[in-house]
Amino acid sequence: MTGFADKTVLITGAAGGIGKVLSRTFAERGARIAALDKNDDVVDFVNSLVADGIQAAAAIADIGSKDEVSAAIASLRAELGSIDVLVNNAGFSGASNLETTDEDSWRNDINGNLNGAFNCTRPVLQDMKKSGRGAIVTIGSVNGTTALGDPAYSAAKAGLINYTKSLAMEYGRFGIRANVVSPGSVRTPIWDHRIEREPEIFKRLLKWYPLGRIAEPQDIANAVAFLASDQAAAISGAVLPVDCGLSAGNIAMAREITQLEF
Repeated sequence: MTGFADKTVLITGAAGGIGKVLSRTFAERGARIAALDKNDDVVDFVNSLVADGIQAAAAIADIGSKDEVSAAIASLRAELGSIDVLVNNAGFSGASNLETTDEDSWRNDINGNLNGAFNCTRPVLQDMKKSGRGAIVTIGSVNGTTALGDPAYSAAKAGLINYTKSLAMEYGRFGIRANVVSPGSVRTPIWDHRIEREPEIFKRLLKWYPLGRIAEPQDIANAVAFLASDQAAAISGAVLPVDCGLSAGNIAMAREITQLEF
């Protein structure tokens, strides 16, 4: 597929579980990959892409730092050209509840998730304005629309939804589209430490998912690629759940009330 031929796609958090699949999914569709991550293993990952014949470049930056991001994106643009698509994928979760959330952990989660996306988006808007088109897809979370724990992370993800809608409204006149993909649980290596302690964790989670499964990174990448493509040319300001039905309703409670197995 060549839906992104001659386009440069900037992917943040590119060395992570979802980031690697995003990178290869866009590369399969003809894109040049600008891979940004705070971990230096992004360099090895990009080398593997290049070895497979993919035009790609790596940059290391903490997205919570405006200066680091500006320098990293300038480096990527110098090597690959202007940015046509931005995927705000980088993010993390810190404290799991309000009791354990102090000022520092709250500030850290908000900075890394919400401010980080702002830091990455602002430098690419000028490229997109000049070309008269562009697509920004941000990885949100079902946590951004309801309380599911991780309060600081969830507040940041809620902020990303509003920020994305503002982008869609203000920059639509320049042909720039902005959308959010909101996953539920995704089976990535970030869960490995939890699985070591609780091998049955995913099995226990399944009861909350109407489809009876947990999303895979490829599910997320497929949705992102669609929203970034010309097939979604009339879609902007949308929040697309990719959560195996989790946000459709409370299936566990519904089973109790109806006393039906579904």
